[in-house]
Amino acid sequence: MIIAATYADGQIFQHFGHTQQFKLYEVINGEIKSSKVIDNGGNGHEALTVYLRNLGVTRLMCGGVGGGAIAALANMGIEVFPGLVGNPDDYVLKIASGEMVPSMKSNCDHHGDHGCHH
Repeated sequence: MIIAATYADGQIFQHFGHTQQFKLYEVINGEIKSSKVIDNGGNGHEALTVYLRNLGVTRLMCGGVGGGAIAALANMGIEVFPGLVGNPDDYVLKIASGEMVPSMKSNCDHHGDHGCHH
C-alpha cells in the first residue's frame, strides 16, 4: 500500500490544496519498505486527487482539508486522515494497521484566503 502525507520541513503540511510536496511511504506486511519526498507535480486542489491516484496512493495524511477535496479523494479511492500535525512518520504504521480511522469531516480553517469546497 502507498500512504502519502502533505509535507513541508519534516512535518505534515497544514493545507492540502497548497502543499508543494508529499512524502510517500510504501508499506508491505506492516513494515515501511521505502519512503521518499516528491513535488506536487505542479498541481493544486482538485488536480492533486488525480495525481495521488496515479501514484497509487490509497491513504492520505494531511492537516487542513475542505469537504470538496475529501469527497474528490474518496472518489479516487483514497481514504483521508485529516487534522494531523507533526512528523508523518509517527502516524504511518498506525494508519496501515487500521489503528487510526479515516474521516470524511472537513477541517479547513483558511476561510477568506481561498475558496474551500464545502
